[in-house]
Amino acid sequence: MALEHGMIEPFVDRQMRATEGSKIVSFGLSSYGYDLRVADEFKVFTNVYNSIVDPKNFRDDSFVTFKNASTCIIPPNSFALARSIEYFRIPRNVLTLCIGKSTYARCGIIVNVTPFEPEWEGTVTLEISNTTPLPAKIYAGEGLAQVLFFEAKEACEVSYADRKGKYMKQMEITCPRI
Repeated sequence: MALEHGMIEPFVDRQMRATEGSKIVSFGLSSYGYDLRVADEFKVFTNVYNSIVDPKNFRDDSFVTFKNASTCIIPPNSFALARSIEYFRIPRNVLTLCIGKSTYARCGIIVNVTPFEPEWEGTVTLEISNTTPLPAKIYAGEGLAQVLFFEAKEACEVSYADRKGKYMKQMEITCPRI
């Protein structure tokens, strides 16, 4: 289905895993889903301006942006935004859930992503929380979260595209919009 509908680009048709001599967090096609990779751009939350986190009035200067980064260090009890390498196109009869990979979860790093609704498309903005009292390291170009796909028997009545969703066709890390 992914190839037929061009759902994931670039698409890795097998699980890429660590091999002898190389350590990577796995990515690519899994048993019932797809392990997406995190790109090399990160927005790390900072409280330099002692502001309040307000989704209705979010300040872009609440982040420090890193580009072309091979890793990202997230401060203790803080978070970063990132994006997927992969561009997703979700068919009208499919809904996805995206959950963090166990490798990171076992280190106290939680990935939060809202569902990809029917007919949504774009790169995925990923929220990565460091729940530990220590700095946490994220590796660009490697697996970060697993996308699970649920196919409905019928197409939805109103899709994300029909509603002209505000996060449609995003290509960059996208901060909250109202």
